[in-house]
Amino acid sequence: MPYEALKDIEILFGLALVTVVLFRRLKFPSIIGFLVTGILAGPHALAFIKNTHQVEQMAEIGVVLLLFTIGIELSLKELMRIKHLVLWGGGLQVLVTILAVAAVGAVFGFPLNQAVFFGFLVALSSTAILMKLLIDSGQADAPHGKMAMGILIFQDLCIVPLMLLTPLLAGGGDGIRGVLVIGGKAAAVVLAAHYGARFLVPWIFKQVVKTRSRELFILTIIFIGLGTAWLTAMAGLSLALGAFIAGLAISESEYSHQALSDIIPFREAFMSLFFISVGMLLDPAILVRYPLLTASLVLTIVLIKTLITTGAALTLGVPMRIAIIAALSLAQIGEFSFVFSQAGVKFGLLTPEYYQIFLAASIATMGLTPVCLKFASPLADRIVAWLPHKLTRGRGVLSQHEKPVLLNDHVIIVGYGINGKNLARVLKNLKIQHIVIETNPFTVKKEGKKGQQIMFGDASKLEVLEHAQIAKARGMVVAISDAAASRRVASLARQLNPALHIIVRTRYLLEVEPLYKLGVNEVIPEEFETSIEILSRVLRNYMVPHSDIERCIAEVRSDGYDMLRSMSRRHSHAVGISGYLSGAEIATYRVKAKSPLEGEGLREGTIRKMSGATVLVIKRGEEVVPNPDPVWELQVDDILLLLGTPEQLAVAGRLFEPSVA
Repeated sequence: MPYEALKDIEILFGLALVTVVLFRRLKFPSIIGFLVTGILAGPHALAFIKNTHQVEQMAEIGVVLLLFTIGIELSLKELMRIKHLVLWGGGLQVLVTILAVAAVGAVFGFPLNQAVFFGFLVALSSTAILMKLLIDSGQADAPHGKMAMGILIFQDLCIVPLMLLTPLLAGGGDGIRGVLVIGGKAAAVVLAAHYGARFLVPWIFKQVVKTRSRELFILTIIFIGLGTAWLTAMAGLSLALGAFIAGLAISESEYSHQALSDIIPFREAFMSLFFISVGMLLDPAILVRYPLLTASLVLTIVLIKTLITTGAALTLGVPMRIAIIAALSLAQIGEFSFVFSQAGVKFGLLTPEYYQIFLAASIATMGLTPVCLKFASPLADRIVAWLPHKLTRGRGVLSQHEKPVLLNDHVIIVGYGINGKNLARVLKNLKIQHIVIETNPFTVKKEGKKGQQIMFGDASKLEVLEHAQIAKARGMVVAISDAAASRRVASLARQLNPALHIIVRTRYLLEVEPLYKLGVNEVIPEEFETSIEILSRVLRNYMVPHSDIERCIAEVRSDGYDMLRSMSRRHSHAVGISGYLSGAEIATYRVKAKSPLEGEGLREGTIRKMSGATVLVIKRGEEVVPNPDPVWELQVDDILLLLGTPEQLAVAGRLFEPSVA
C-alpha cells in the first residue's frame, strides 16, 4: 500500500490521544501514555503496527531534534552560574553510579565491559519527564529542583562521550588508536562548530532575518541542525553528536530563543514517536516470564540511584532533606538509555532477552517518577527527624565552633533568591539589623565574602533558628519557593517566638490559608501581586491618569487583601493590628522639604482633614513616640505611621511630597 506509513502514524496518534488523556487524568506524565501506546500497538500486543521500521526512522529524527534543542538550551553563562552543581554534583552522580552498577554486574558474573555498559544505562535520568513534573508542580525553583537540574545538565553533556565510548566497550574500536581517532574527529567538529557559531551562523541568520520570512527562518534552523548531524555522521561520528553541536552553535547566537520556540513543536511531535517506538519494542510477555527479576531490577535501580545521588549532594554540603528529595526525583531511567540499549544490542553488549528486561524495568521506573516525587518530601522529613541534626544539616558556615553574632530586634530572611537579596540590600542600606538563612553552601560562602550577614542551614530546624537568635528577632521573612518548607519554617518560628511578625512569600493564592492557620501574620501571594502589576501597566499604556490608576489598584488591593485578612482573623492568633481592621492599611511616610506638612503642628489636623488618615506614631531620629501629642510640629525627615483606608493613605502620601510651585 502506498499510504501504509500514513495509516500507521494515524493509528498511533489516534491511540495516543486516548491513552495520554487517560494517564494525564491519573496524574502521570504524557510520556508514560506514549510508552503504553507503543506497547499496545506494537507487534507483541494488539499488533496494530506490524512493520516498525518506518516508525523507528521517524523516532530517530526525534532523538536528533531532542539533542539539538538540548544544545540550544545549554547556555554557557547558565552553566557557569551553577557550575558547582553541574560539574561536582553531576560528575559524582554519573561516575559513582557507573562504578557501582559495574561492581554489581561484576559480582553477578557479567564481563567488565558489559557491566560498565550497564552503568551507562542506569546513570542517566529522564530530563523530559522530570523537568515537566517539576515545572507543573512549581518545584523547579526550589532547592531540590535546582539540584536536580544541575545533575540533569551534566547527564545531558555526558550523552555524547558515552555514545562514543559504547563501540569501544564492545571491542569495535582500535584500542587507544581508535579513541584518539574518534577524539580527534570530535575535536575537529567542535572546533568547526565554535568558529561557525562565531562567524558563519550569525551571518546566515542575519541574511535570513532580513527577509522577514518565518518559514525561511524555520527552514534555516532545520537545515543547520540536520545538516550538521549529517556531516558528523559522514565523518564517522553519530547523528546525535552533530545535532548537539549544532544546537550549541545556535545557543551563542542572539536568535537562539526564537530558534528554540520554532523547533520545539517539531521536537514534541517526533519525540512522541520516539517513546511510542520504544513501547512497540517491548514484549509484555517478558513480565510474565520474569516478574520477580524485573521487579527486583526496578527496586535495585531506584535504590542505587537514590543512595548515590543523595551521597553526591551531601558531599557538596547540601542539607540531607534537599539531597533526598532531589535523589528520589532522579531515580528513573532516562530516555537516552533507550538509545544506548539499542546500540548495546547492535554491538553485542546486550542480548535480546536482557534488552527486553531492561526495557520493562526502565518503563516501570519512569512510571514511578510521579509517585517518588509525591512521597519524597514526607519521606525526607521522616528520615531527617530520625537522625541527629549535625548529620542532616549539611556542610556550610554554620558549625559548632562558629561564634554567634550579637543580634537584637533584627529581621530573619529565609532564602537568598531575588526577593531575599533585594530585601537584604535595602535593609543594609537602611542600617536595619538582619541575618539571612540559606541552604546553598556556595551562595553562603560567596555572599559571606562580600560582607553579607548570612548563615548556612535549614530554617525548619530548631538549632538553625536559635543560632539566628529568633527569640530576639522582631520579624521574619520567608522568601523560598518550597511551599512545604515555608509551612514548616513558619510553624517552628511561631512556636519559638509568639510575638514574631512573620511574612511569607508564596506563589499561589491556594497556599495562603494553610499559612495563616500556622500563625503567619502576612502572606504575599505572587499570583495576586503580579495581577496588580499587570493592571497598572495596562492602564498606564492607555494613558489613564496616575491618580486613577492608584485608586483602581487601591480598590483591587482592598478587595483582595480583605479576603486574605478574613483568613488571617479566622486562623491566626498572632496577627498584627491591621489584621483586625477590615479595609484599613498601615503605612509610613517621611516628611520632605517644602512639603505642605513641613513646620505644621498636629493640632492643625491637616493630615486628618485633607485625607481622613490618622497619625499613630512619629519617629524623629532614634526617638519613637506613639500616640503623639497635638503640640508636635513636624520637621523634615520625620517618619509618620498612618492608619487609614488605601484611598485615604493615597491622598495622605501626597501631603508629604514637595509642593509644586
